[in-house]
Amino acid sequence: MLRKSIILAALFGGLAVIMGAFGAHKIKDIVSPQDLEIWNKGVLYQFMHTFAILSVGLISKIHFHKTLNYALITFALGILLFSGSLYLLAFRNVMDMGNAVKILGPITPIGGSLFIAGWISLLIYGLKHSKND
Repeated sequence: MLRKSIILAALFGGLAVIMGAFGAHKIKDIVSPQDLEIWNKGVLYQFMHTFAILSVGLISKIHFHKTLNYALITFALGILLFSGSLYLLAFRNVMDMGNAVKILGPITPIGGSLFIAGWISLLIYGLKHSKND
């Protein structure tokens, strides 16, 4: 699991840097300030949960439990759905997405719910497996 978390963290982290740089240097002239804010929110949450994925992997090296694997999966899916949908929403006017926005709107909270599920999973792990520390 450590290997998987390092690979995921490296991919998501590198992509977050690219997306952040793209937002700071390229899209600021293309999208509205409100849409740039949406883009930056996607980058922020992607970074935060990239570090969560890495942390879960490091914790699993000490003591593995299936709740850690669940946290890893939900954090990764949360990044894809939450941040991914925000990136697309930020470009909705540029790409003239029309009805696609109606589909993307509900995807963002699903991604957020996956983030919450990951944190709850980590909490459950902590409550069950850190009693002697």
